[in-house]
Amino acid sequence: MIRFNLNGQVHALDVSPDTPLLWVIRDHLQLNGTKYGCGIAECGACTVHLNGAAVRSCQIPVSSADGGEVVTIEGLTGPEAKAVQAAWVANEVPQCGYCQSGQIMSATVLLRQTPHPTDEQISEFMRGNICRCGTYQRIRAAIHQASQALHEGA
Repeated sequence: MIRFNLNGQVHALDVSPDTPLLWVIRDHLQLNGTKYGCGIAECGACTVHLNGAAVRSCQIPVSSADGGEVVTIEGLTGPEAKAVQAAWVANEVPQCGYCQSGQIMSATVLLRQTPHPTDEQISEFMRGNICRCGTYQRIRAAIHQASQALHEGA
């Protein structure tokens, strides 16, 4: 039995410990905001927070979440999340939208760790999140805007 907190609710699941966390989230818990992209942890579409860190859920066995806390795009809260989501809308970041949950999940962790990131820091942290539509300039601008909003709100 694997037990973990997902978006504030404790779940106990009888699944194989080596099942990817992504499939548990999507297939067993019916949360579809976390996307399957490449399956090899290269694209970032499956990014979730595991104990506060941005991780690629397609390659993390659910056993790694046992006793821990997982947050998906559906449960993302807090000042960073609010600022990032507002900046995403203001900068019209999404085109097809497929990568956006992973992008947002990574951006919120970046801003928690580095409140005022440089362009280079943003590029380095976000490089594991691929946008098929190529909205990288808008993503960078939105992260800067969210950083500024968090600074002004402090």
